[in-house]
Amino acid sequence: MHKTMPRAALLLGALCASVASAQAQTYPARPIRVVVPFPAGGNVDTYIRQLARQMEASMGQPLVIDNRSGANGIVGCDIVAKSVPDGYTILATSVAFAVNPSMYKSLPYDSERDFTPVTNYANGLGYILVAHSSVQASNIKELIEVAKKQILRYSSAGIGNGQHLAGELLAQKAGITLQHIPYKGGGPALTAVLSSEVHLHFPGASVAVPHLKAGRLRGIGFTGDKRISSLPDLPTIAESGLPGYSFDTGWHAMFAPPKTPAAIVNRIHAEVRKAFENATLREAFSSTGYEPAAAPPAEFAKLFKADLKRFAAIMKAAKIEPQ
Repeated sequence: MHKTMPRAALLLGALCASVASAQAQTYPARPIRVVVPFPAGGNVDTYIRQLARQMEASMGQPLVIDNRSGANGIVGCDIVAKSVPDGYTILATSVAFAVNPSMYKSLPYDSERDFTPVTNYANGLGYILVAHSSVQASNIKELIEVAKKQILRYSSAGIGNGQHLAGELLAQKAGITLQHIPYKGGGPALTAVLSSEVHLHFPGASVAVPHLKAGRLRGIGFTGDKRISSLPDLPTIAESGLPGYSFDTGWHAMFAPPKTPAAIVNRIHAEVRKAFENATLREAFSSTGYEPAAAPPAEFAKLFKADLKRFAAIMKAAKIEPQ
C-alpha cells in the first residue's frame, strides 16, 4: 500500500499542474475585476487605469476598475482576500498595504497568508508637497517660518498612509508642528487642499501637475532624492532648505486572493511586463514621478515581506500607536 501512495501523489500533482496550465491558456475568458481600495481620482486609481488600458488591449478582455474605498484601503483589500482565487478578481494597491499591519491592532485578514503577491508595477520616486494659495510660502524655508508662527494642517489619504508619514518626517526634520488630517483616499485629500480645508498636501506628481500648471496650487518641493522631469524647476525639499529629508512614495502593486494558481499569477505578471513595452505608457509613469516596474512574483514577495518589517520600524520610531 505504501508503495503506491507516492505514485498516486505524483499523478495528482501532475493532474493539478495540467489543470493549472489549461486555466492559464484559456485565461482570461471574461472581464477581470481590479479592486482599487481607494476612491477614484487618487494616485493609485490614476496609475492602474493607465496600465489596465494597455493590458486589456493585449489580454483581449476588459479590466474593470472597482473603487472600494474605506479604512485606509482595508475595505477593498478584504474583498479580494475573500474572493474566488481564479484570477478574475485582483487587487491594485499602494505601499499602504504594507503599513496597515503595523497601523491597526487587528485586520479582517492576514496580509501575508490571505494574499498572493503578483508584482509591483510602479516604484514611486516621491511626493510633491503642495500648498493652498493662502499659505504665504513658495519654498520649504518660507514654509518652515510660517509653520513656526501657526500650526499648518495637511491632508493625507488615511492614517499610516505614505502621505501621512511624509508629513511626520517633515515635521521631525524641520522641528515644527503639522496637524495631520486624514481623509478616505487621495481624491478627497486633494479636494481638501484645493478648497482650503487644509493648508498642505503630498499628492503624487500625476495628480499634482495639472493643478500646479493651472495655478490652483503652489509647489513647495519634491520629497524624493532628485527632481522629476515633468517639473524640472521644482527643487527637492532637501536641496531647497531641509538637508537630509527624503521620502519616496513606495510601490504600487497587484495582489491576488490566496491560493490563486501560479500559472495565472505568472500570466498577469507577464502581461504587466508586456504593457511596459509601450513607450508612451512608460513615459506617462516616469514623467510623473514613478518608475515602471514588474518584478517577478517571487521577487516581489520578498520585497513585500521586507517592507512589512521596515514600516513596522518606522511606525515605532514615529511613536504612532496602532489603532
